[in-house]
Amino acid sequence: MNYSKFAAMIGTSTIVMLVLMYLTTYSWDHVFFSETRLFMAIVMGAAMAFIMLMFMLGMYKSRRVNICILAGSLAVFALSLWLARSQETVDDVAWMKAMIPHHSIAILTSERANISDPRVQELAAKIIEAQRAEIAEMKALINDLSNE
Repeated sequence: MNYSKFAAMIGTSTIVMLVLMYLTTYSWDHVFFSETRLFMAIVMGAAMAFIMLMFMLGMYKSRRVNICILAGSLAVFALSLWLARSQETVDDVAWMKAMIPHHSIAILTSERANISDPRVQELAAKIIEAQRAEIAEMKALINDLSNE
């Protein structure tokens, strides 16, 4: 089998996973690039590369290349997971750009869930109101900080 096709499959799948993470945002204007989501997509891509190669070892004959792919996948997995969990590279604007889609998902789930208990409905309404206000505040701060 062709290793470049394997790499293209993993790369394409990783990009698709990154895009799919935004499908549950409430509104398209809540979609901002997020380093954290990128790191998580890479974590998933690295895990997928490792698992898929293990299932398809019989199709890929180069022991040396296979070991490099498996070791590289583990290294990329570990580094990306550390970056996602440590937030080491995330500054003020990057943090807000990650939080807006996160808050947007809270709006979507709070607004569209089948909630019947009045107490839970009240909680969902408070969450929607708070998340919208915080998204507006973060957008304003992003604009302010981007113009400095």
